[in-house]
Amino acid sequence: MPGATVRARASGGGFGRVLDSARHGPKGTALRVAVMALAAVGVACVHRVNDPGVLCPLRAITGIPCPLCGGTTVFIELGSGRPVPALLASPVAFAGAVGLAVAPLGAGVRWWALRPGTRAWILGAALAASELWQLARLGLLRI
Repeated sequence: MPGATVRARASGGGFGRVLDSARHGPKGTALRVAVMALAAVGVACVHRVNDPGVLCPLRAITGIPCPLCGGTTVFIELGSGRPVPALLASPVAFAGAVGLAVAPLGAGVRWWALRPGTRAWILGAALAASELWQLARLGLLRI
């Protein structure tokens, strides 16, 4: 069956099926969570052995955190098995990681169904709230 071989090669064969399962459904979610967990444990181990200090260029230069500051800390804390400190380090980065993990379950369908202006407003409000959170967390804003 030469035609079957050509079709299998054109569709990516077994590897194409693996990629499809990584994009959709519970298998995709499990694969994403496994890869993210492996990365988080790796980052936690690297930081435990050799802490590189502040990674955010804006914070390193100005002392002012960016809205995404704490993202590395989220992975360090999750990789160390501490989800609450991870959430407190950066709720936006934590929510982004959860959103990325559950995207194959169809959670993103509602997001992309929103009008672009609505999505921009939500992202802007989340980043503004995150910046206030980071300023308060690092003691630069007294509430």
